[in-house]
Amino acid sequence: MFVSLGFGFLVILSLNVWILVSTSDQIFKEEILLSPQRVGLVLGTSRFTAQGEKNEFFEERMNAAAKLFELGIIDHILVSGDNRSIYYNEPRDMLNALLERGIAQSEVTLDYAGLRTLDSVVRCAQIFGQSSFIIITQEFHLHRALFIANYHGLNAYGFSPKSSKVSVPTKVRIREFIARVLAVLDLYVWNKKPEIMGKLKPI
Repeated sequence: MFVSLGFGFLVILSLNVWILVSTSDQIFKEEILLSPQRVGLVLGTSRFTAQGEKNEFFEERMNAAAKLFELGIIDHILVSGDNRSIYYNEPRDMLNALLERGIAQSEVTLDYAGLRTLDSVVRCAQIFGQSSFIIITQEFHLHRALFIANYHGLNAYGFSPKSSKVSVPTKVRIREFIARVLAVLDLYVWNKKPEIMGKLKPI
């Protein structure tokens, strides 16, 4: 039993290393190093924590997207997130946050069907017509998003916002560790597709 558990952990660890190593050269932390792209894809997260406080990850993503737009590195912002409930709407929250930062509503497109990272990345290409774009989220999340983009033959780069005021919680690290393994299974075993597709809406 211990041998099986050890082998299983080794496989999980190896898949994580594969994703981290294969995408590390696509992640940038300095705006000046990025090649300008038409669209910046911002991956969704909750605006507030479970305790009702500001979610620093959300704030960082909004600040980063606004800055890339202001610098002319991206011409348009695609915010993609979960909208399964009338009480929880990530794209709307991201739009409101960008408006607060001086971004015009006409410069933002909302993707309400970004239920998972896979959905957001694939829909950016297949629904919104972008084969080359910048993904904006924290570094721990970027590796998985870029891995998905690479699998689908997309020319994607990642921009990681400046370090958070808070460290990445252990439970988030564990969740991402597992999510990377599931991403490999989604792509190479289960051939997962976005839950919701639809008509082409080029940006």
